[in-house]
Amino acid sequence: MNDAEFVVVKNLRKVYDNGHEALKDVSFSVQKGDLVCLLGPSGCGKSTMLNMLAGLLQPTSGDIRFAGKSMLKVAPKDRQIGYVFQNYALYPHMTVRQNVMFPLTVGRHKLAKAVATEKADKYMALTQITDLADQKPGSLSGGQQQRVAIARALVQEPKILLMDEPLSNLDARLRLKIREEIRALVKNVGITTLFVTHDQEEALSIGDQIILFNDGRIQQADLGQNFYLEPRNYFVANFVGNPVIDNFKVTLTDGQLVGSDFKLALADLDQTKLQPNLPDGDYLLSVRPENIQPVASGRLRAQVADVELIGRERILKFMHDGQQARSLVNLEVPIKIGDTIELDLRLDRVFLFTQEGTRVY
Repeated sequence: MNDAEFVVVKNLRKVYDNGHEALKDVSFSVQKGDLVCLLGPSGCGKSTMLNMLAGLLQPTSGDIRFAGKSMLKVAPKDRQIGYVFQNYALYPHMTVRQNVMFPLTVGRHKLAKAVATEKADKYMALTQITDLADQKPGSLSGGQQQRVAIARALVQEPKILLMDEPLSNLDARLRLKIREEIRALVKNVGITTLFVTHDQEEALSIGDQIILFNDGRIQQADLGQNFYLEPRNYFVANFVGNPVIDNFKVTLTDGQLVGSDFKLALADLDQTKLQPNLPDGDYLLSVRPENIQPVASGRLRAQVADVELIGRERILKFMHDGQQARSLVNLEVPIKIGDTIELDLRLDRVFLFTQEGTRVY
């Protein structure tokens, strides 16, 4: 075992009794001390993956190894993990301190009360809830309850921290604050963390690495920026990015990508990125809104249907070939609803996919 393979998942499958295959031959590794986000839409398998890491579900086949040791026959309580649930799961009749120290007061690893209290106070200080020690969960805000749940998970000093959508019950501003705190905290403690979320912005902001799931399979496991700049397939390109990517139907014929009202020569693309010998046929040309810009004379011509303000920028919305497309422009660009504009694409920033979603450029 080396630190680069502190957590290893190999050829993991999970098939439920009703025949539903929740995970399909999933393999990945996590480096010691990293914060890795398991990202994807509802029902993609990310929470199933987390529950199998915790030992709450057993895989149908495959292996899970922590620090080189298989966990398949190891009970949850013996896996040296901490688990933060989506709904916090605090005991309402206990004070904050009692909730945090509870894991140290039961089971075969039970500690003396004085030692357990000392450890609880240490992690309450780390999570900035010392002044709440004598309060009960019912009197706390969502953010405060989340900090209590994190302190309780860390007090056992686990090797691995598992977090299942821990911010989903918080409002937008508080989510931003708490996710920054979580990132700083787990890095300060140095604990290997797997964090489940459906929120791409959350994953991109805190993850050292992101593993994107869909339909029980890993679509891409990579650094956050690569999901945006180098998506592996059509699903990744469309799932990651806000505003969402623009997609144009094109047909390749005689070396030209032909859209409903524009043409693009394959020879104009970076040949080192283009799959050689592409057969003629239908493809999907995708470009992020910031890479399709108004110009004096461009490949596309459209009428602005709507303008959406998002802080320092605006989204120009227009219809193209029966579907909405977007251009992200600076706030000062003098374009309004109803204007007819011409647009051009940054050819070094477009993607080309087959109808099945495979990236070929």
